[in-house]
This record gives sequence, structure tokens and C-alpha cells, in this order.
Amino acid sequence: MISAEDVGGVHVKYLHHCHRQLWLYARGFRPESLSSSVQMGEAVHETSYRRASPVDLGSARLDDLDGDLWVHEIKSSSKPSPADEAQAIHYCYRLRAVGVEAKGAVLHYPKTRRTQRIPYVPEHETQAQTDIADVLATVTSPVSPQRLARTACRGCSYQDYCWSI
Repeated sequence: MISAEDVGGVHVKYLHHCHRQLWLYARGFRPESLSSSVQMGEAVHETSYRRASPVDLGSARLDDLDGDLWVHEIKSSSKPSPADEAQAIHYCYRLRAVGVEAKGAVLHYPKTRRTQRIPYVPEHETQAQTDIADVLATVTSPVSPQRLARTACRGCSYQDYCWSI
């Protein structure tokens, strides 16, 4: 189904947000295109930081890598989350795996005009490896993980699936 090399930033973000969302995503269930929240996020992304040049690492696609080797990620939410941080660390880990010594990541939140700088430290390598192992354990499970509490699902594009069964 999926190997460690196939684990991308979205997998890691969903791991830290909702295991059921990750499990469904890995099986090709992609209701994001129907979600107004996702469409708003894409609009924010397209209209912010137009000079950014996406970097495609195969399983991971980051928004930009500057000349000083800092990963830049544009987020549509208004505040940082552990999922955003884990995704950024994963991108740094992937870059380092191919020989690019990423110094860290800068998360951009255009709605609030804030940024968060995350220097890449040695402990992040262990975190990224653990996240990859946890993603693999979640997506290879034969049964869907339990859904979160309904209040945690607001704005989630998978909400209809989780609450209709």
C-alpha cells in the first residue's frame, strides 16, 4: 500500500490532526475538493507569496526553499498547530535525506500576518522517523481509526463520511 518513502507532508499533517482522516486519505478518499475550507485555503495559498517556487520531492511537495535553505510553508489557518510544525519538520527531514541541509522551516500565516520559525535540531530527525512509522502503522490498519469528538471535526472535509455512519 504505502512505504516509508511514500510518506509525504500531508500524511504527517493528518497524522497529527486525525488518524481517521489519514487512514481515509491513504485509501484515496479525497473529499477536499468539495470543501469550502480547503478551497479558501487554496485561494489564500495562490494569492500569498507569489514569488514562492514549489519544490517537489516526489512524496512531499513544499511551498518554497529559499537560498539560505529554509523551507517556507504557507498556511491558511490563523495560528500554528502541532500538525503544521510536524509537516514542516518532515519536509526538512526529507530534504536532508537527499543531501540538502535544510536549516529549518518558516510557517507563514497570511490571515494574521504572522510567521513561525522552526530551526531544525537533531531531535527533529527522531521525530520525523517516528512520524513516518506512525503513519505506516495507521494506514496499514485493516479497520478505520475511531472518529474524533464532533467539536474537533468542524471545517473538516471528511466530516460527512465520519458522521454519516
